[in-house]
Amino acid sequence: MTELIHELLIHQAQRTPTNSALRFNSVEWSYQQLAKAVQNTAAYYLTLGLQRGERIAVYLEKRPETVIALFAAAAAGGVFVPINPLLKAEQVAHILMDCNVRILVTSTDRLALLQPILAQCIDLQTILIVDQLAENASAGAIQLREWNAPASISIRQSHRVIDGDVAAILYTSGSTGRPKGVVLSHRNLVAGAVSVASYLENRAEDRILSVLPLSFDYGLSQLTTAFRVGACAVLMNYLLPRDVIRAVVKERITGLAAVPPLWIQLAELEWPKTVGEHLRYFTNSGGAMPSATLAALRAKLPQTKPFLMYGLTEAFRSTYLPPEEIDRRPGSMGRAIPNAEIMVVREDGSPCAAGESGELVHRGVHVALGYWNDAEKTAERFKPAPGQPTELPLTEIAVWSGDTVTQDADGYLYFVGRRDEMIKTSGYRVSPTEIEEIIYATDLVTEVAALGVAHSTLGQAVVLAVYAPAANADLNTELLAACQTQLPAFMQPARILIYSEPLPRNPNGKIDRKRLALELADLLMNK
Repeated sequence: MTELIHELLIHQAQRTPTNSALRFNSVEWSYQQLAKAVQNTAAYYLTLGLQRGERIAVYLEKRPETVIALFAAAAAGGVFVPINPLLKAEQVAHILMDCNVRILVTSTDRLALLQPILAQCIDLQTILIVDQLAENASAGAIQLREWNAPASISIRQSHRVIDGDVAAILYTSGSTGRPKGVVLSHRNLVAGAVSVASYLENRAEDRILSVLPLSFDYGLSQLTTAFRVGACAVLMNYLLPRDVIRAVVKERITGLAAVPPLWIQLAELEWPKTVGEHLRYFTNSGGAMPSATLAALRAKLPQTKPFLMYGLTEAFRSTYLPPEEIDRRPGSMGRAIPNAEIMVVREDGSPCAAGESGELVHRGVHVALGYWNDAEKTAERFKPAPGQPTELPLTEIAVWSGDTVTQDADGYLYFVGRRDEMIKTSGYRVSPTEIEEIIYATDLVTEVAALGVAHSTLGQAVVLAVYAPAANADLNTELLAACQTQLPAFMQPARILIYSEPLPRNPNGKIDRKRLALELADLLMNK
């Protein structure tokens, strides 16, 4: 039985050693090759003095060394910290210092970017360079080493860990304030892989395209679900949405995961009819997929099953909507994934009635261990699970999502909005999603974000930021007309700002609402 995250690889190497585990730039790694590289690298970490539970950060684009470095950290008894390759030096410095990283795996180019901040990272002792280490390269007091372990290295006994021990720390993106490190155990990661692979019906024949950052739990999941069943993960660092379609065709991908902004762009492109011969499913998480986008994708990929999902890093994945329920339950984000309970509760923790809005609370094996080095924020989000017997001496902790949802009589959930994104105007709480759906349905824009901007009498005014590359002079009027026809007066946008470029993104590829709200507030204040 697999209990530790790196054992997903090790056990598959024992069962199907020659099966493809990883593919990158037309080069494939078998499970046997990948497992051996992970074990050798784990031994290398140990010779460098890695202690039990110490953190190893990986600051690289997707490539085989990235995967090996992450899983080897777990195999050695350490903790892996994947850093989004889009982050800048100061953001990387925060992560390295916040969780006291001991070893950093990166490249020569990225090392040059980090030079100004290395002196701040007092716990960092070793940097491993995956490409050619320049003769004059320097990192001050930090030792620089080549990535490849010495040929003479022998496999060492790893530090003893159990499934409840920390395996990874994933930093959530944030545009204001510092990112928080979500602490995940081996049990969290393995249980997540088991649950997702079961409802997606993943199998060894699958070829899963890894498009999203591995620092994003949804992106990391493409690896863990593949390794759970002995499938092949195909790594991709895409530049344009069209590149994703080309990779799906070239690699005969069977499973594709993306977030709404990418799906919106992919839905506008032409897909070869032959894709249906191999693309078995696609998944969405990281936000609600607009209904118009889903309809367009289903029309272009009629043989491919869509799985709409909801998740949060603090509990991996919470719900999924089976493809056969999409037409019966439009707008639903589904029911609980296997081995999880999802509750909708009032502020006092009592259960909501069917159709009543409340906070989504997730309990079960997927709930993370909290935020690294942040007891205050952990106490805000990780709280006792509702409805526990008072006789229990130990309190079970659940994650309180901060998301407002409703639940129908059959237990299917519907997203209303995030508490920190809900617009409070004229005494009403307004869901941005509801307004955005109206705008997307017009087919006049590519992207939209509804935001609340401070207003002297309304509290907040509704402002729309839209990306419309082919906007005409009447676009503003047409969008306002659609809102006036379908929305009550208090939900009408006070302003519509039209962008000629895509809306700003956070490092995980989602629309960066906090940054956009700040930009709009400044813009409107100065007008």
